[in-house]
Amino acid sequence: MASGTSFPRRPLNGSDWLRLFALRGSVEIGQDIADALGCRLATAEERSFEDGEHKIRPLDNVAGCDVYVVHSLHGGPQESPNDKLCRLLFFIGALRDAGAARVTAVIPYLCYARKDRRTKTNDPVTIRYLASLFEAVGVGRVVTLEVHNQAAFENAFRCPTVALSAVPLLTEKVRDMAGVRPICVVSPDLGGGKRADLLRETLERSLGQPIGKAFVEKHRSSGKVAGDLFAGDVADAFCVVFDDLISTGGTLVRAAKAARARGAAEVVACVAHGLFMPGAETKLSDGAIDRIVITNSVPPFRLPSGPVQAKLDVVSAAPLFAAVIGRLHLDERLDDLLPYQA
Repeated sequence: MASGTSFPRRPLNGSDWLRLFALRGSVEIGQDIADALGCRLATAEERSFEDGEHKIRPLDNVAGCDVYVVHSLHGGPQESPNDKLCRLLFFIGALRDAGAARVTAVIPYLCYARKDRRTKTNDPVTIRYLASLFEAVGVGRVVTLEVHNQAAFENAFRCPTVALSAVPLLTEKVRDMAGVRPICVVSPDLGGGKRADLLRETLERSLGQPIGKAFVEKHRSSGKVAGDLFAGDVADAFCVVFDDLISTGGTLVRAAKAARARGAAEVVACVAHGLFMPGAETKLSDGAIDRIVITNSVPPFRLPSGPVQAKLDVVSAAPLFAAVIGRLHLDERLDDLLPYQA
């Protein structure tokens, strides 16, 4: 059952030049965004052909309109990230050909965002190539949630971007789960330290009390993870392991076990994107993690019924996306919705 958070926004007052589309596979979150905005989803025709090709065209008039297209670019359950990306790009091109004044891609989960740097000779920097594709079809802006590396994402694009954080979506949930217990935010690796600090600082402002911090050392080489250092005091604390995504869950379980070994009273994993790749249902059933909180940027369709589903909570990202779309449409500032820039 998804729960949501309210974000400050002004009503659109029946704007007749905003169009909000959601492509196949993202209609559920698109409808939630439309409901939060107080508008309807615009209609499009999507067709697939026998050889795997496809076409999408808007059925609503978009000439002169401010258009937003919602599409989450995760793999499955029926199409690959590449299929979804191609459909989104072609639809943006079709909207521009149909006279749209501006097209904003609203992408709850952005594929290829993790490949943002070279780690080996001649490695691709795929996020930069992805940006070039969006720019080539005439996108006006890209809005996404909890990218792997915000600076790399922003540097890859030449068009305006909005990199949202999952922190405002998760803060209320963490506060309610912790109750009166002391809280400690744990980063599962050094690279996620800034993300964890943002959640910690937001919780401190919300609760008016100090929030602890900790991190786990992690080195990955040739598929093997190493590192024994743990910094931070988690004894008797409600610990929140915060990361951008869950793949198989190994990193989260490793951090949870380290916190448990140092006296943590309870450990909750909070992430923006729950991919839950094969093996996750086994690793995440480990008792070191009491609860798992994700957003609905990626539906948890890969998780079978069982112990992991039983400890899963889903928080809706729709109110945050709706607030951003409303502000962008009215050319209002986003400062209070962008905690990294606060």
